[in-house]
Amino acid sequence: MVKPQLSILVDFHQWIRLAGEVEPLFGPMVEDPGFHEGLRRSISEGNAFCVRVSDGESGSTLQGGIIISREENEILWFAVAQGCRGQGIGKALLEEAIGHLDQSRPMTVITFDKSVEAGIPARRLYRMYGFDDHRPGDLNPAGVPTVIMARLNERG
Repeated sequence: MVKPQLSILVDFHQWIRLAGEVEPLFGPMVEDPGFHEGLRRSISEGNAFCVRVSDGESGSTLQGGIIISREENEILWFAVAQGCRGQGIGKALLEEAIGHLDQSRPMTVITFDKSVEAGIPARRLYRMYGFDDHRPGDLNPAGVPTVIMARLNERG
C-alpha cells in the first residue's frame, strides 16, 4: 500500500529531480530560484507531501509529490515520476492533499486543458475525486493550455 509522507528538507534535491522530469509540460523549474524558494517554504510549512522509497545508504528517491496551499484551498503542484506511474501513487497523493484541505470550501487546481493528450491521466484522476472544469486557464510557462478545475463543497 502506498503511503504519502510529509516531505522534509532533505528531500529537496529529489523534488528538483522530479521537477526536471516534468519541465517539458510544466515549464522551467530546475534553474528557477523562485521555484526553489517556494518549494523550500512549502516543505518547511508542512504543505508538501511525497511518496519516497529508501535507496539504502544513498538516501531515498521521490516517486511523486504534491504541494498544497491551505490558505487558497488549492493544489499547487503535483507530479509522479514517469517510471512510477500506474501504481496508485498519484491517487494516494491526491487523497492525502484533499485530506489536508478544507472540505467545506471549494478546492481548486490548475491542470492541463482537455486538448493536452499528456494531461489526460491527471484530468481523469481529478475527475475521480470530484473535480470538474471550472474555467479556462492561461498558457502555463511551458506554453501548454490549462484549465482551472474545482471541487465544490455540498453548498456549491
